Amino acid sequence: MSFPYPLVLFDLDGTLVDSAADIAEAVNRTLDELGHPRQPEATVRAWIGLGTRVLLDSALRHAGSRHTVDEEMPRLMRHYGDCLLLNARLYRGTVDALDALAADGVTMTICTNKPERYVRPLLDAMGITRYFDGIVGGDTLPERKPHAMPLLHLVAMHGRQVEECLMVGDSEADAGAAHAAGMDLVLVRHGYPRDFDLEQAGAVAVLDDLATLPALSRP
Repeated sequence: MSFPYPLVLFDLDGTLVDSAADIAEAVNRTLDELGHPRQPEATVRAWIGLGTRVLLDSALRHAGSRHTVDEEMPRLMRHYGDCLLLNARLYRGTVDALDALAADGVTMTICTNKPERYVRPLLDAMGITRYFDGIVGGDTLPERKPHAMPLLHLVAMHGRQVEECLMVGDSEADAGAAHAAGMDLVLVRHGYPRDFDLEQAGAVAVLDDLATLPALSRP
């Protein structure tokens, strides 16, 4: 194996798959039904990354809504499922990177804040399920990113040490989780960083896309 990390944990939305348009549509259908104005995709992008409860809370607060997250989460989840595969697409370089890492014998997993029940259908639709040995979603465990628990769970699942593993993501949640776990981190610029400064996140590398990931060297 030439790649310096035998286990790589990938975030999903904003890292492997551009799903912002579909997430925005789910949010906007929810807002429509509650009598609130729809929001531009760019606005919703800034709410993505910390799980669906934070997503909905951000939307309701922005709208000045009197509705609560607990009341409206089932509504959002219904639309979330309906919109899951409307416009989602793989980012450039994703398949090339996954092919190269798989050929090098690297084990790959998904570590996302997306609800687990939506992860495999999205992977299946994108044709990349076969690359991944293990999925942790935002509701799989008692904690989600930026907590270290999801990362450490996957490390233990594969019998590895944290020092052997790499987290690849696009956001503050990914960076926070990697740092909390003591794990090396790579960030991609094409995702949903919110207001987070990727260049100051202490990552091993910040990449324009995943095509160059397989050539990564350990610091």
